[in-house]
Amino acid sequence: MAKSAENPDVLEILRGVIDGVKAGTVFGQPIEKDGVTVLPVARISGGGGGGTGQDTGGPERTGAGGGLGVMAGPVGVYVLRDGKVTWSPAVDATKIILGAQLLGFGALLIVRAIIKSRRIHPRRPRGVRRSRQTDAVETAGRGG
Repeated sequence: MAKSAENPDVLEILRGVIDGVKAGTVFGQPIEKDGVTVLPVARISGGGGGGTGQDTGGPERTGAGGGLGVMAGPVGVYVLRDGKVTWSPAVDATKIILGAQLLGFGALLIVRAIIKSRRIHPRRPRGVRRSRQTDAVETAGRGG
């Protein structure tokens, strides 16, 4: 397949992405103020795929394809103060809120199941016991 301005070589695109994803993009530029140095850290992940095609059984067919995705997000910062390095993680409020919503939804499902169970099998008052004769009558009344 010939290169054109509309269809650049896939390898050239991949090389450009790989050059952009390097240590300098994971560790940001250090920021210094009042004797404290902060080094931001990010997580970068990605993936890609490609394809091709050709069919010689009929009218001439060709194919090509490809895809690439890269994602980056903050992880935290290293803080250098008075010769000591500490790690401060970045808090992702979206994940915390989603987790709380899932936990609440799960709790609602459990409460619903308990309520349904009590409607189907009501509790007997204290001091009342089942007798075998009552069970036999209930079983006979249900057709069993």
